[in-house]
Amino acid sequence: MKISKLSNTTLRFITAGGMFVVLAIVVALEVAFPSIHAVRWLSVLIMIGAIYETFINLKNAKAKTFESHRLSFIAFFCWLILMLISAYFVGARPWVMLWLLMIIVGADVGGWLFGLIFGGDKMWERISTHKTWAGQMGGIICGTLMSVLFFLMIRPYGNDIVFAVLMGISMSLLAQYGDLTASYIKRCLGIKDFSNLLPGHGGIMDRFDGWIYILPLMWYFIA
Repeated sequence: MKISKLSNTTLRFITAGGMFVVLAIVVALEVAFPSIHAVRWLSVLIMIGAIYETFINLKNAKAKTFESHRLSFIAFFCWLILMLISAYFVGARPWVMLWLLMIIVGADVGGWLFGLIFGGDKMWERISTHKTWAGQMGGIICGTLMSVLFFLMIRPYGNDIVFAVLMGISMSLLAQYGDLTASYIKRCLGIKDFSNLLPGHGGIMDRFDGWIYILPLMWYFIA
């Protein structure tokens, strides 16, 4: 069967499986060869890809479109540079970065699943036609569960489960608002996805937009 004939949901699961395999390899490298800093460099590579996608879309934007949203585009691109720097420093603490990834993935899957099952009122339909309040609650619940699960497995900060819950809630919210920010930029550009690199998910920026506010904030906390 050709990829083009697969449903979007099927493509999402296939691509997610591929990304999970890559992550598992990187984690194995981090454990076996910590000196190569596999998590850090994967994080940096992801951000370089996101910056490149954004640059290409801004470069291809019509002059009138760019002028109408110039401040938003410039601010967003500068923020991506900050995210790249943050990825480098946060990636130096691989278990923190993996913890953030688990929360973001949980929030993303929970938001998608709850939105699909329960539907309901849209959050900001002018920015994103798919985000619902039910999805936001699902994202918070699943992101928080992933945060607690990580603490139970790795215990990076001892046994403070309350801290894990609070961080799960706050980071899940920030991940979803990062998603909305990326959706706003796409709406301004008149595009659906930043690229089609990841079938069913769009581009790198589409997949990792949950990092938008989380990475700089976490860099600030660990600095």
